[in-house]
Amino acid sequence: MPTDAFGDIRFTGLGQKTGKYVRVSSDTPPRVIYHLMTQHWGLDPPNLLISVTGGAKNFVMKPRLKNIFRQGLVKVAQTTGAWIITGGSHAGVMKQVGEAVRDFLLSCSHKEGEIVTIGIATWGTVYNRESLVCPMGGFPAEYMLDEENQGSLSCLDSNHSHFILVDDGTHGRYGVEIPLRTRLEKFISEQTKVKGGVAIKIPIVCVVLEGGPGTLDTIYNAITHGTPCVIVEGSGRVADVIAQVANLPVAQITIALIQRKLSVLFHDTYELFTESKLVEWTKKIQDIVRSRQLLTIFREGKYGQQDVDVAILQALFKASRNQDHFGRENWDHQLKLAVAWNRVDIARSEIFTDDHDWKPSDLHPVMAAALISNKPEFVKLFLEQGVRLKDFVTWDTLVYLYDNLAPSCLFHSKLQKVLLEEREHTAGSKTPRLQMHHVSQVLRELLGCSTQPLYPKPKHTERPRLSIPVPHLKLNVQGSSLRSLYKRSPGRVTFTMDPVRDLLIWAVVQNRRELAEIIWAQSQDCMAAALACSKILKELAKEEEDTDTTDDMLALAEEYEHKAIGVFTDCYRKDEERAQKLLTRVSEAWGKTTCLQLALEAKSMNFVSHGGVQAFLTKVWWGKLSVDSGLWRVITCMLFFPLLYTNLITFSREKRLQPMGCLARLRAFFTAPVVIFLMNTLSYFTFLLLFAYVLMVDFQPTPSWREYLIYFWLFSLVCEETRQLLYDPDGLGVVKMASLYIKDFWNKLDICAILVFIAGLTCRLIPSTLYPGRIILSLAFIIFCLRLMHIFTVSRTLGPKIIIVKRMMKDVFFFLFLLAVWVVSFGVAKQAILIHNEERVEWLFRGVVYHSYLTIFGQIPSYIDGVNFNIDQCSPNGTDPYKPKCPETNGDNKTPIFPEWLTVILLCLYLLFTNILLLNLLIAMFNYTFQQVQEHTDQIWKFQRHDLIQEYHGRPPAPPPLILLSHLQLLLRRGLLRQPATHHKLKEKLEKNEEAALLSWEMYLKESYLQHQQCQEKQNTEQMIRDIAQRVDVLAELLDLDRVKRTGVVEQRLGSLEDQVHQSAQALRWMMQALRGNGFSSAEDVPPMGSSKALDTKEIALEGRPQESQPPCHVLARNLLYPGSHTLRFPVPDEKVPWEVDFPLYDPPAYSAEHKDMAVQDPFSLSLESLLKINYNTMDGLIDRQSFHGLYAVQDGLPLNPMGRTGLRGRGRLHCFGPNHALHPVVTRWRRNLDGSIIRKSLKKMLEVLVAQYPLSDVWALPGGSLEPGETLPLKLKWILRREFWPQFQNLLKQGTEVHRGYLDDPRNTDNAWVETVAISVHFDTSNDVEMKRLNSVRGRHPRGSLGTAATSAEPHPHRLGTGGAVEPGWQHTCDICLSPCSSSRAVTRSCASAGRCWTRGSPCTPTTRSSCTRSQPSSVPTTEASCTGLLAGSCSSTPACLGEHGSCWS
Repeated sequence: MPTDAFGDIRFTGLGQKTGKYVRVSSDTPPRVIYHLMTQHWGLDPPNLLISVTGGAKNFVMKPRLKNIFRQGLVKVAQTTGAWIITGGSHAGVMKQVGEAVRDFLLSCSHKEGEIVTIGIATWGTVYNRESLVCPMGGFPAEYMLDEENQGSLSCLDSNHSHFILVDDGTHGRYGVEIPLRTRLEKFISEQTKVKGGVAIKIPIVCVVLEGGPGTLDTIYNAITHGTPCVIVEGSGRVADVIAQVANLPVAQITIALIQRKLSVLFHDTYELFTESKLVEWTKKIQDIVRSRQLLTIFREGKYGQQDVDVAILQALFKASRNQDHFGRENWDHQLKLAVAWNRVDIARSEIFTDDHDWKPSDLHPVMAAALISNKPEFVKLFLEQGVRLKDFVTWDTLVYLYDNLAPSCLFHSKLQKVLLEEREHTAGSKTPRLQMHHVSQVLRELLGCSTQPLYPKPKHTERPRLSIPVPHLKLNVQGSSLRSLYKRSPGRVTFTMDPVRDLLIWAVVQNRRELAEIIWAQSQDCMAAALACSKILKELAKEEEDTDTTDDMLALAEEYEHKAIGVFTDCYRKDEERAQKLLTRVSEAWGKTTCLQLALEAKSMNFVSHGGVQAFLTKVWWGKLSVDSGLWRVITCMLFFPLLYTNLITFSREKRLQPMGCLARLRAFFTAPVVIFLMNTLSYFTFLLLFAYVLMVDFQPTPSWREYLIYFWLFSLVCEETRQLLYDPDGLGVVKMASLYIKDFWNKLDICAILVFIAGLTCRLIPSTLYPGRIILSLAFIIFCLRLMHIFTVSRTLGPKIIIVKRMMKDVFFFLFLLAVWVVSFGVAKQAILIHNEERVEWLFRGVVYHSYLTIFGQIPSYIDGVNFNIDQCSPNGTDPYKPKCPETNGDNKTPIFPEWLTVILLCLYLLFTNILLLNLLIAMFNYTFQQVQEHTDQIWKFQRHDLIQEYHGRPPAPPPLILLSHLQLLLRRGLLRQPATHHKLKEKLEKNEEAALLSWEMYLKESYLQHQQCQEKQNTEQMIRDIAQRVDVLAELLDLDRVKRTGVVEQRLGSLEDQVHQSAQALRWMMQALRGNGFSSAEDVPPMGSSKALDTKEIALEGRPQESQPPCHVLARNLLYPGSHTLRFPVPDEKVPWEVDFPLYDPPAYSAEHKDMAVQDPFSLSLESLLKINYNTMDGLIDRQSFHGLYAVQDGLPLNPMGRTGLRGRGRLHCFGPNHALHPVVTRWRRNLDGSIIRKSLKKMLEVLVAQYPLSDVWALPGGSLEPGETLPLKLKWILRREFWPQFQNLLKQGTEVHRGYLDDPRNTDNAWVETVAISVHFDTSNDVEMKRLNSVRGRHPRGSLGTAATSAEPHPHRLGTGGAVEPGWQHTCDICLSPCSSSRAVTRSCASAGRCWTRGSPCTPTTRSSCTRSQPSSVPTTEASCTGLLAGSCSSTPACLGEHGSCWS
């Protein structure tokens, strides 16, 4: 829609707030505006629409009530993601809303402060609107708030975020925006929002403060359209009028009462209320109060409703219970709303109550929604309500959850990368669908190669699932149905699947702290889960680009590491041996890895350095030796092994009083990792000594036996490195093992030393390169000596120092890069200034790099300043290969001519930056590294210690070169005997029973750890101060509420006492009048029964007779807007309904619709001439004008509605004046299980009632309707049933029980035409009933209507009727008139009854035979029986004559 005012609006002045605005026409479609808001303004569709209405002028509210309203309104908008819609001006209720939003924005962070407040105002009433006109759009438009000069116009409120300005071409006329606002709110409320797996129609609620006549119309229209309203009592005027009468019976809300209320609350404008206006207000207030399910009164201090936000949400829940949702569907709808609003407090107080028993399976869809939308409180609530993750998590559920990862999530992008790689690999044009093996592929990259795939790729084409039985559930999510996620699967999963693990991973990869914490608390293998989460988060943090997210991930990873440490600490304190089993237990759920391996992969130094872990590593290090054996004893026994058979060395078995044999002691000693390490160390030192001796003393042209021994020794080292490279107990593959081998620094050093040695050996064996070979072997010796540092890492003193050296080497490389910049820059400049055209490369390198580098250490060139220049020390032409070229000199070559001052300045600057700046920077870097490592020396050493222990734990016991015997044995065993490899890694596969007991023990201690953590948090000083402050606030609030309540209770009790006194007085008056009427007393003896003032306080006087409950007057028949037209009824309050009550103002309009498709209908005009032709209270031709209520009055040729006034004359949309007869069959049966047994709820049988949904209607109703003249079945019922079933259904009705005969409160009723119906109950008590089976065979076959059953919990009763899932009192018998079959409204029925007869109208009502039945139908009905083939319009033959009126078909 074109407009010349749109864009951004900036309010000048303090704050300079900016919003969006647009000027639209009053006839703009709401769809266009909604598209503008969501697509162009970028607003997310709301979870709730709050329409705030009320006084448009400034009014005064109590300070406490104002604060409660502001806080509650903003809280509900902020927590639920709602839109607030107001009038947008800076006055009245709009100003209150704006100030509430302003206060919230000032008190919260930027991330929380996003509240959408939309102001819909009239363009012609906006002051200073000219500043908003900009044909190209205002970006932004400057708007000034000027209340002093606005006059009768109004300024826009600066605290609203968006404005829609409605223009109809008028100026200064308020209320132009109301129709468009109503249409827009209705359109938004019809939209369905899907977020987080929950699809809901956007609910709307109207909040009312103060207000005048326009506000009353708004409330009435909202109630009429089913919109719940929250009235804030105490805000004034209309809100207080409705609030004060809301709890009264409708019969007590009289014109006099409303008049008194208005005189008090509208004291300034009361004289403007005319008598007709009072009648209209009374009628509207009665209709508003009558819809109590849509009306919520917020009273300050009311129990359970201390906040406005709670009142608003309770109003929506109360309204939803009475609308289109019934039974479990209603509770599901309310739960979906609570999840969408993220209000777990409302869910606890309103949904999870004793009124409804929730099955855990019913919560599965909303559980998925809560997970996706990251609502941890709801997840916790559902777990408390009995949701079992084992039943909830299925294969399809996991796929669905990973499909709904946030696009901004790093894990989502990694999954997409895997899918793209698979598409490229398969050469497909379409991206493959996400499967769990894709997730497993990414997880293995994050967890490390030590873990097996968590979700193996299915070998077959069918997809494996969990065979978990879960009932079918209906919940539309993003165009699909979640019920498929919870089907019973025929297949079974062949691999271990831990549902807690699966959900924990899903939460952790999205960095959802609260959600992951709740799920981790449910885990059984909690230590492994915590360490795995730490590893995943650390790996994701390395790739995350956002700094804040990276910090959050690292903090969460550290938190999970602390959780693992805490649980292990408790386990270790309880039982050291079982705790150490937890370290080495193979976890099937986490890829057949161990807790210790996960900790090492995650580099969890705190965990590995734990005393329990180190005690375990020490135990492994000493093998079967006793840990307290001294190192000197071990070395002594290693050198003199016969000492093993003495008591010098003790073994762990001997400590447990288990004797060991001689051979066992020898094997236990030499297979201990500490002994293997010492023997290898001794062997390595021997190798280095022999190597050094050969290089320095015994390096002959022909190798000596010592040199051959070195070669043999090196060959054994090569074999051992090869064994380490190929050792693959986990089946990772050669490539993966090679990559893991290369990652280790010491392995790289070993490879380098071996390769250099082989190169030197090759040169040494060639006579011409003997000397270069010796040089290369000397370099290899240096590298072999560096390998000694790995041995020293076992030392608690030297180990951390070696780590410091390694860290400092990295610092040196960074320093060398900076140093190279200065060295090269100074060297090139110096060379260019001093020497001209030096062409010798080696001397160029010396001059640029070597001399510049030596200058740092004080070797300054003597000729650089020209003072110590000596021509003999250089070559003038650069021809002497042993001398540098001379600098630039004069002609006699004795004096240099280069600028000495420049070279001196450059030298000083160079020395300043290199010697002082860079060298001190290097020292500072070294110092930082040292301090950093020194602080964690113990942790680093303990962490590095594991690698050495694991290496020697799996190493052959013999040292090089004797290790070749072990290699030969291994080769024979694996190559020839095909024996499997012995797993020397620190892993232990436990039996199932033992593992289950161990995990149960771990889970028990985890619960203890969590309880201890909660206790510590409570005992924290800051937390205690916070709790005390919160309690003081609550106490102060309760004291204020108690004061308000006390005042209200006193007033209530006084009012109740007044009511009781008044009732007692009335009862005594009646008793005395009755006694006097029977002659027991005279009128003179009657004592006075209270003052007239007391009687005047009641709205209904008994006038000398006992108070009786008046029969309920019709309500729907007095709705102001007549259905299907634009005609408004005259307002008729309840007290003016009876014709006997005088109502001088009563002047109803006349309306009679013309039905072109009806063959029989009364005249359209109300002329007396046409009306006198109608015979009332009798059969008038085919039309039965007899009432079930007896004779009715006729006035001026028009019958009078026996139930009273309706506010409309004529016949409306009905066919006839007087009664219009209808029939409503109530077909019920017991609700049964698959085995045929009746379903019960709270010992009551479940009843099902047959309902129908007719074309162009979303409402389910009883399968009946109006009876056309001469018909026995309603036309709507015939639409649904086959024609051949009509006679059987008539028989069913004859056998049924009549539950109602009389007046029907129908919105179409008028003063002169009304609907009367007969309701017949047909109940099938057994499931084998033949008629019920026939009825089932024809249900829902008509293309223009459908049938269904609604379940209800009740016993069958002839006077109770169940519709739409609710059980309410049905229509009662109101008369004793029984109609014969002759009461048919037509002379002849459309078909002959199955008994072979039809009923004709006559005095004796005698039946005629089938052959004598004749047709008296319109010409459109065929007269031949052969031209039609079926009942339904869709099944008729192509002959046009087959179609009767309303699409019926004749056979």
